[in-house]
Amino acid sequence: MKEKKLRSQEWYGRKGKDGFIYRSWMKNQGLPHHLFEGEKPVIGICNTYSELTPCNAHFRELAEAVKRGVWEAGGFPLEFPVMSLGECSIKPTAMLFRNLASMDVEESIRANPMDGVILLCGCDKTTPSLVMGAASVNLPTMVVSGGPMLAGWFKGKKIGTSDVWRFAEQYKKGELSEEDFVAAEAAMSRSRGHCAPMGTASTMAAMVESLGLALPDNATIPAADSRRKVLAHLAGMRIVEMVKEDLKMTDILTRKAFENSIMVNAALGGSTNFIIHLLAIAGRIGVDLDIEDFDKFSTDIPLIANIQPSGEHFVEDLFYAGGLPAVMKEISGILHKDAITVNGKTLGENFSQAECYNREVIGTMNQPFKPESGIAVLKGNLCPAGAVLKPSAATPALLQHRGKAVVFEDIDDYKKRIDDPELDVSPESVLVLKNVGPKGYPGMPEVGNMALPAKILAQGISDMVRISDGRMSGTGFGTVVLHVSPESAVGGNLALVQNGDWIVLDVPNRSLNLEVSEEELEKRRATFQPLALGYDRGYVNLFIQNVTQAHEGVDFDFLRGASGPEVKRDSH
Repeated sequence: MKEKKLRSQEWYGRKGKDGFIYRSWMKNQGLPHHLFEGEKPVIGICNTYSELTPCNAHFRELAEAVKRGVWEAGGFPLEFPVMSLGECSIKPTAMLFRNLASMDVEESIRANPMDGVILLCGCDKTTPSLVMGAASVNLPTMVVSGGPMLAGWFKGKKIGTSDVWRFAEQYKKGELSEEDFVAAEAAMSRSRGHCAPMGTASTMAAMVESLGLALPDNATIPAADSRRKVLAHLAGMRIVEMVKEDLKMTDILTRKAFENSIMVNAALGGSTNFIIHLLAIAGRIGVDLDIEDFDKFSTDIPLIANIQPSGEHFVEDLFYAGGLPAVMKEISGILHKDAITVNGKTLGENFSQAECYNREVIGTMNQPFKPESGIAVLKGNLCPAGAVLKPSAATPALLQHRGKAVVFEDIDDYKKRIDDPELDVSPESVLVLKNVGPKGYPGMPEVGNMALPAKILAQGISDMVRISDGRMSGTGFGTVVLHVSPESAVGGNLALVQNGDWIVLDVPNRSLNLEVSEEELEKRRATFQPLALGYDRGYVNLFIQNVTQAHEGVDFDFLRGASGPEVKRDSH
């Protein structure tokens, strides 16, 4: 059988003027002619390095490790940059630009001469944006994550991003001095890597490993550990073989892979942001995934990993305890073990030899750390298309609750009034924040776990029911209902809630309802006026006009599906 011609030869294998142009300018980097002769697969290294994305600031070194592996396996590595999304720096929210970055990735891969791709990603939105973009091209592809940072230390105790919310409340109440607040700030982020708890970044790293897009232990090796570079080197070697095997993303991202990822996320107590990103990836690769699948496939899966914010420890500790393979082994009875992964082995083969070295960090199905984890998908007249809640991060006593609404029309209204001593609020109230959804903010920010009113904190209360059409940081916690869909900005029933309305949350029965008659809601709907968002040009206007709702993945409607790798015309 004749060996399949490498895709890169559509550029570098050309004769005459076109071949001359495609090769000659590349040679100014000191590349010899034999690299272009079609025997070495060209491996694109998609790098989200940026000093404005501190979680990914070590990616130059990681890229060099990948290159060493590619060279060793007989490939030809070429690194290229794409838009990098720094969660801590970008305003108004990195989520606004996830789809833009995915378009950058998709078009960069398709338009350039590469046969396979390594995606270097770490900070929250860099992982889904790269995977979404690559899925729309469908070349042999592997993810190498940047790894979690080492846990911080403050006053003799380990700290991580989840503690930001606690420190902020203590500072607000005068229990933490300005000097200590600044000292904690310096102590928390003490090494390279993304957030130390099971926040969104680590959830995304676990997502790609459980989907089969990354090598075993990708999710948990600390960024500062030399074994992170070893994994990158091995990935560089393996991607060359994947090109020869023509093992593409569509071969790996099957329905079984998505179900596995949902079940693993439940066992980890992973971020609710996982839902939106996995839905978007499924939409790109052509797998039929629905928001209710997240409830269906995580029901009855307890919290296996004792990791913040749902537990006590950090992702670094999870690695030392056996890593994600050890967690998957504990729930192996419900996983699709025959799902294929990037190393050519099945998921089951990858974790078959895994061991747990610390039962304080990795529990069992019979002895979990919490009986309920996963994602609860709520339906009701307040969220006809769905809303979500993370039970493992919530207060059990509030999972069934009836309270009066305290309404904030937008984030500015919230900031203006939340600490007003005259705010009509009690511990039984339900805080409702509108217009922080995909279109309404725009970009669906992580403001759903609103800080509690100062007068409530002063009473020693640490949690209340909170409802919004926004998101919550993966490091956040509390009885927080998120992703209410349809959002308020498009006239969803959330927009019609008024102060004093009774709201009933019933997580065991998966419902969220506003105790207002349909007749009254119709009267309110007749007078509803959407906010004037004030964007009439550029990318943000494109986003508002084309973004889908939370239960659909917040992707652009015109990006669902794939266009493949083919480019029919030359540039000269």
